[in-house]
Formats: sequence, structure tokens, C-alpha cells
Amino acid sequence: MQPASKANQCITRISAHLHPPNFQMEESSGLRHVNCQAKDAAPGFKVAILGAAGGIGQPLVMLMNINLLVSVLRLYDVVNTPGVTADISHMDTGAVVRGFLGQQQLEEALVGMDLVIIPAGVPRKPGMTRDDLFNINTGILRTLCEAIVKSCPKAIVNLISNPVNSTVPTAAEVFKRAGTYDPKRLLGVTTLDVVRANTIVAEVLGLDPREVDVPVVGGHAGVMILPLLSQVKPPCSFTPQEIEYLISRIQNGGTEVVEAKAGAGSATLSMVIPCFGL
Repeated sequence: MQPASKANQCITRISAHLHPPNFQMEESSGLRHVNCQAKDAAPGFKVAILGAAGGIGQPLVMLMNINLLVSVLRLYDVVNTPGVTADISHMDTGAVVRGFLGQQQLEEALVGMDLVIIPAGVPRKPGMTRDDLFNINTGILRTLCEAIVKSCPKAIVNLISNPVNSTVPTAAEVFKRAGTYDPKRLLGVTTLDVVRANTIVAEVLGLDPREVDVPVVGGHAGVMILPLLSQVKPPCSFTPQEIEYLISRIQNGGTEVVEAKAGAGSATLSMVIPCFGL
């Protein structure tokens, strides 16, 4: 490859960080989808984050960008994607970052992706239950899943959008109607309840949360969150008062965050940690 040609491709790639991509222009300039790999040409996972400019999306994008297994990172949202993309693309990591803005670029953002993570949706506000989010967030999710069917039907899909108990079945129905449903490739991210349980129980025991393991079963909404306190590791026992306190704190952890952050944005940033560990 001639130096001038290589320089032109580099300029095109840098420009694509700062502006929503025009795929016709990219193809004509020689930058094709197959060239989108890690900066050291190493293979890796192609990951799209839908809702990348939101309260969960932005820290999740940052952590995914430093994940050594990610070679391509595509950021999609209906607002503010160019700014988030420009910011994240300045990190000296191996991932190639691209931004996509608005529904007209949604399908393009998903082409060829291995993993799609969806934190998109309206966050819970003080006084709202997860059920209150159902009508709005399932409508948003349906649109996103229909685009996944068209652009990357074999991708693994991780859902964060609440209410997870309802958004996962909604996504499953979209995929079933399209004939692309695979139960092993559709996941609802509820590990946050385990993270909270480990931390809250560790406070009572006076231990480092990293040394505590609290199994949590059930769903991701209020009384459906069931911490198995008899199975805590390291083995321990609790008084009836401690059990009542722990169950209440673990089940109402999300509400605690939403109420404490009232007026300052209610996105649950701690959700980013279990997503990053997937």
C-alpha cells in the first residue's frame, strides 16, 4: 500500500470517530467493514451498545473500550452519540470505535455484530415502579430487536432495559416471529442483585465484599428478588432482625438508588459492573 493511500485511510477512520458514518463514502474511500478490526489487526468481538449516550451506556462504553476482547465498538443512541464517540475514541485502546445517531442509522450500527448490549430506555424515576416503565421501554426495545433481526440475527443480545422480567420475553417474541430466536443468545442482565447482596451482607459481616458470595434467585423486581441467606459463603448465621434488614435492603436496592439520585439522573451506574464482567 502506498504511503499516501494509507494516510488517506487513516484520515477517513479518524473522521468517522467524529461524525456519524456515511457508509457510501466509506466504501468509496476504501474503508470497508472487513477493515474494522483491532488497531493491532488482532481479531476480537464486535460489540454494539444501544443506548450508549445514557447514564448506564456511557460508563459501559468506557469499560467495553478497555476490554482486550473487543476489537470493534459501535455506539448507537437517538441523541448525543457523536460527542460520546469522539470522547471515547481518544482512549488509547485496541478497539475501533464508531458512532451512529438516530433510527435511520440503527440497522447500519448492527451489521455484523457478535454482541449487542441494550441499556436503552427510560430510567426509573422516584415514585415509579418497574411496571410503570413497561409500555415505554418495551416499545423502544421492540424497534431495536427488529433491527437486530435484520442486521445481526445470530448476535448474543444482553438486555439491561427495565423491567427486565418483561423486556426479555418481549424480545423473545420478536425473535420468535422472525424465526431467529435462540434462548442461549438472549440474556437479561440481573447480576446487579448479586453484586448488591454481596456488598450489603459483607457490611453486616464486616468482610470485604469480594470475599462474600450470596446466591440470589427469582426475578429483578421487588419481592421477586430472593437472596438465599442460608447459602452465603463463607458460612454464617444471622439473627431474625438481620435477616429482615438484609432482605429488605437487597430487594429495595434499586429504589434506594433512584430516590437518593432524585433530580440528578436516576441511572443505576452499578449495573455497569456486572455487564462489563459478561
